[in-house]
Amino acid sequence: MSDTLSPKARSERMSRVKAKDTKPEMKLRRLVHGLGFRYRLHRRDLPGTPDLVFPRRRAVIFMHGCFWHRHPGCSLTRMPKSRVAFWRTKLEANRERDLRHQQALAGLGWRVLVVWECELRDLDAVAREVEAFLTQEEA
Repeated sequence: MSDTLSPKARSERMSRVKAKDTKPEMKLRRLVHGLGFRYRLHRRDLPGTPDLVFPRRRAVIFMHGCFWHRHPGCSLTRMPKSRVAFWRTKLEANRERDLRHQQALAGLGWRVLVVWECELRDLDAVAREVEAFLTQEEA
């Protein structure tokens, strides 16, 4: 079986990739809710439309997919085998945009935590990280 998809089949596959309510995001939301924290979702008035927003704490959490957001050193951050130049440009632009959004949020007085998709393999570690982040005093 060939790994090559027709342009129509690839377009159809890519159209199914969601930006919100992904499985990793839902897993993180259940975890955070289970820790007793309440949040708002996808506030469009904030740079980057953070996945979870904690207004009273001036804190946001982004749930980043390792492939799409280029998690450094992660095996899920592989480069596609076809149209390499296109993908390199697109994925690097995603990474740069993420950094701009995080800097803009910090400039507005928000604290930012990024949880990577691969980190969800160890939910206890993520729970500790999220709890420490959300209970720390603002710097």
